[in-house]
Amino acid sequence: MSKGGKARQGRALRGRAGRMQNGRGSGRAGKGAVRLWGRHAVEAALNNPERQHHKLWASREGVASLDGELPADFPLEWAGVADLARHVAHDAPHQGLVLECAPLPDVYLNDVLDGDPARPLVVLDQVTDPHNVGAILRSAAAFNACAIVTQDRHAPPESGTLAKSASGALEIVPWVRVVNLARALEEMAEAGYWRLGLDGGADSTLAEALPATPVALVLGAEGEGMRHNIVQHCDATARLPISEAMESLNVSNAAAIALYAAASRKLSLD
Repeated sequence: MSKGGKARQGRALRGRAGRMQNGRGSGRAGKGAVRLWGRHAVEAALNNPERQHHKLWASREGVASLDGELPADFPLEWAGVADLARHVAHDAPHQGLVLECAPLPDVYLNDVLDGDPARPLVVLDQVTDPHNVGAILRSAAAFNACAIVTQDRHAPPESGTLAKSASGALEIVPWVRVVNLARALEEMAEAGYWRLGLDGGADSTLAEALPATPVALVLGAEGEGMRHNIVQHCDATARLPISEAMESLNVSNAAAIALYAAASRKLSLD
């Protein structure tokens, strides 16, 4: 980490000691807190100035793996492998690092609609598996997406499992939670986004349907796909040209392909 990066990390971490609100052995965070584990997830959270950090349980090997040093006053408790395992979900790969922190601040749709129109939005309709949402966040970060948008009631909460799957992207990609996903799609259209839903039964392929203008990529849950009302709020639907030997792709794989295609297109933003 550069000197500037260490300084930013120090400012983000300094003076944010908190009090653990739950006993040992629960594998659960205290009320109003999130527990993260694994090097990438924990390091990204430590470097995120939007996070308020309560406590870090760590092995000496785990701390040594971090890219940078913790401030001297950081709330750190040394712990062995067995102790760390009691602070996380069963068999979670903590890599010697478990961080309890406050949830990320809320992000609102207007905040991201005012951003770079060349960056796609990713809209998830009732994708509830935290591993899938985490993997989609990772792809969104890799391909420079503006944000992911989910309905608040039908999406997984911020969690250690999701953050581990996101491999640090939870701290990078804005996550907008909305009450009404259909209304959010209407707002995207008003802001100039072409709403393109991925549907295995669509006539057009993604390459044929992808516009050269701002785009919101809409993906539904595995099996059910997008709900009818969400399809009705898309400007077009498209399919991935996969082999007939496979019925479908995992939603996180489909999102990665769609994001790559969006990142590779030639834009016309005039």
